[in-house]
Amino acid sequence: MRWTVLILGLAACTPVMLSPEQAAEVCEDQARAAQGPTGSVTIGANSGGSTFTDVAIGVSSDFLTGRDPMDVYEQCVYARSGQAPIRFPDLR
Repeated sequence: MRWTVLILGLAACTPVMLSPEQAAEVCEDQARAAQGPTGSVTIGANSGGSTFTDVAIGVSSDFLTGRDPMDVYEQCVYARSGQAPIRFPDLR
């Protein structure tokens, strides 16, 4: 019984590895955030004549520390898949 609990406990701590392609998709967002601040502005009006605005700004710690977005991407893919990237990131 004790071994079963130990094995199940260790299995729960094992990270789920993604395929390199899945990791690339996730890590592209992280690399884009390392390029600079992200954000959006929403301006609108409703039928009652009221106007509204919404502003969102995001800054990643990778950007603040000056990390190269390609390094961020490569390290992220390796950490999530255990393999080197299989393609270049789309950082647009």
